[in-house]
Order: sequence, then structure tokens, then C-alpha cells
Amino acid sequence: MRQARDHHDDHWPLWPFRKRTAGPGASASRRAASQLAAGIPVVPVLIVSAVVFVDTLGGSGLFWLPLLAAGPALAASTSGPRGVLCVGFLAAVLGGTLAAADGVPGRALAVVLSALLAVTLASALASALRCRREQVLAAVRSVAEAAQHAVLQPVPKTVGPFRVAVRYSAAAAEARIGGDLYALVSTPHGVRLIVGDVRGKGLPAVGTAALVLGVFREAAYDEPDLLAVVGRIERSLARNLGPDDFVTAVVVGHPAEGQLEMVNCGHAPPLLISASGDVAAVESTRPAPPLGLRALVGEAPCLEVLPFSDGDQLLLYTDGVTEARDRGRAFYPLAEGVARHVSGEPEHVLSAVHDELLAHVGGRLHDDAALLLLRMQTTDRSRSVVGAVEGPAGSRLPAEEAGVGFPSGRNF
Repeated sequence: MRQARDHHDDHWPLWPFRKRTAGPGASASRRAASQLAAGIPVVPVLIVSAVVFVDTLGGSGLFWLPLLAAGPALAASTSGPRGVLCVGFLAAVLGGTLAAADGVPGRALAVVLSALLAVTLASALASALRCRREQVLAAVRSVAEAAQHAVLQPVPKTVGPFRVAVRYSAAAAEARIGGDLYALVSTPHGVRLIVGDVRGKGLPAVGTAALVLGVFREAAYDEPDLLAVVGRIERSLARNLGPDDFVTAVVVGHPAEGQLEMVNCGHAPPLLISASGDVAAVESTRPAPPLGLRALVGEAPCLEVLPFSDGDQLLLYTDGVTEARDRGRAFYPLAEGVARHVSGEPEHVLSAVHDELLAHVGGRLHDDAALLLLRMQTTDRSRSVVGAVEGPAGSRLPAEEAGVGFPSGRNF
């Protein structure tokens, strides 16, 4: 994930020329030159220089001098107050020199320099306000990233007998999280995972997603029955959600070798990818309502049992993927895309599908989208990782302590 950056410094390229010095004072001279260069962005200075060059060639006196104000005005959007004042001072000196050489009347020159001074001061004030806003924005981003690290945990590539790959994209600009959620936990009852989609977007959806993830991680470890895990989430949402809010989700468990348990609560059917490369949707025999609506519908979810052997893969996703449209309003064919890119490496599969999805929509998704691909490893390889997974920093953790959730910095 990208760290929050302080945007106090200039954004335009700085003066590339530095005087080479030698001896004990070399480092001090370089620091002084660097500090001086840091206050003067190149592009505004080039604009001032271009005005001076045109005026010198044309010899037109007062005609071009007012354009010198463009230098400090542009510097306000790219530099700090010091850079604006430096550009303004440079423009004033050059303008006065040209006016004296061209014989510009003193009153006319005073008007031009006064206007240049006013523009410079106003630009310096605007630059100071911009820097202050950027400081606040950097602080807010740092807090948001700290919250993400606390709530949205990274996913290891290996959990128990499974290889795992994830892709996530939030619809909100500059956001790292949204209403789509997923988590994968290794428990005494086997590996369990959830993929879901909260109704709505923005901060309320993020709060609901955090609630679901917290309840799931706790219940997945405590409850031996997968339906009991779903029941815990349902009861928590019934207490905390509004009457119109709900969460669609698929909860999957691996209680024993060779099979998966699945509870689908109003979510899109996962895709089962066999070791031979065949792709099929796993439809629920008895569809259940989304989480949070069971009291209104009165229909309880059912437990599905799927055969899942070496080399098989299960892809769980949210509707931000399947409802992504191209310019012709055609939906993205996820099953066909997965079939084109099936391989034994989950990361390669999702990378290829992700690239194809972005190409389908023209480069930007307009809804939260999550993909999680689970692959059963071969027996020999799974034995070497049973009981341990990689922690967020590459450390080895006991499998029952390794709970994982959203990825970190893995946006489309």
C-alpha cells in the first residue's frame, strides 16, 4: 500500500545545474544549492525567460511586460510561497531592466510592477493555503491507511492446503476499501472464508463490511458448524443494520480432505474450476436471502457440500465484476474469461482476468469489485504447509492464528 506523502515540496522539476565543489565545504555548498533550487521551479522561470526573450527580440517596450505575471501565477499551483516570491522577484528585476532599456515611461513601469507585485503576493497566499490543505490531506490519508492496516489484513499466498490469490478494487476515487469484503481464516475446524457485498457504497458500507468481517473471524474460530457461523453473522446484522440494508455473501469451509462446504446467502454463484480446466457455476439448490433479511423472508440458508480435490480451484467474486459493462453496455463474461486463462498459478489467473476486465470497461471500474481464487495444492505440497502460513511480514505463524482479510495495496 502506498504510504501517505507530504506534498510541501515543489512538483515541477528543479534546476538541474549545481556547482561542483571540492573540499570540506562541498557538502554544505551542495545543501545550500539544493535549498536554493528547491524554491525555484523550472517551468515558471522558463515562462518568464520566454517573455523576456520575446520582448528583447521585438523591442516593443511595454507591450510584453505584463505577461511576466504569468510566472508567479503558475508557480502558485506548483511551488511553495518561497518559490512564488523568487519567481516574482526575478520577473520584477528582469521587467525593470527591460523597461529601462526600452525607455518605458516611469509611470507606466510603476503600474506594471505594481500589478506584478499584487499578482505575486496573491499567488504566494494561494500557495500557502494550498500547502496547508495538502498537509491536512496527508494527515487524513495517513489515518485512513492506519485504519486499513488495522481492519483490512493482507492475505498470504498459502493457507493450509490452499494457494490463494486476491484482487480488490474500490469504486470510490482514492479509496482502498469499499462495500465488498472478504476474509480467510485457518481455524481448528478447517480453513474458512467469506466473500460478500454490502448494499450501498462509501463509509456506511465500509462500516458494515468491517462489522461482518469481525463477526466472521470470531465465529469461524468458535463455531464447529458452518451454518452456526452464518447464524452469528445474521444475528449481529439484525441488531446493527437498518431495515433496508443487507449483505450478500458466500461462506465456504474446508472441514475435511476432498470436500468443501458452502452457504450462499443471496450472492453470485462461485465458479468451480476442475483440474482438467472445466469451469462451472456452483448454483445453490435452495437459494437463501441475503444476510440481514432472514427475519423478513423467513427462509434459512442450506449447506452445500462440493467435491474439491487436488488441482481444483474455486473462484468467488462480487457483482462489480460480472456487472462491469463495456461501451456497448455488454456485461463482462467472467466464466469465459476464466476459462481462457486457467492455469495452476492462481496469481496468474487473476492477473489475466483483471487485465481483461479493465480492458472490457475501458480502464476504470465503476463499482467495488473483488475476486478471490482458492486452489487445492497437490498432496505432497500441502503437507509441507499444513499448520503454518506466512504472516503479513513474511514470518511463520501457526495456522490457527493466521486470520486474513482484504489485500493491502492490491487495487486494480
